[in-house]
Amino acid sequence: MKSVTLKAHYDGKHIVLDEPFEIPENAPLAVTVLSPGTLEADREQERASWAALGARSLARAYGDDEPEYTVADLRP
Repeated sequence: MKSVTLKAHYDGKHIVLDEPFEIPENAPLAVTVLSPGTLEADREQERASWAALGARSLARAYGDDEPEYTVADLRP
């Protein structure tokens, strides 16, 4: 079985999966306990990184040295 990451939470007594997933009996598991808010903070950081990359890419594509195109430059 390939490795898979599942979202779960601790209800005070048990680890509970947030979505159904069939786990074979006696399957080895690795459990990582995260600080509250860790996943959301990681998602926000990833979103910010993607937004910054997009902004840099657009700046390169439409920088000051980009020529101005006119309708005459279009091909039918």
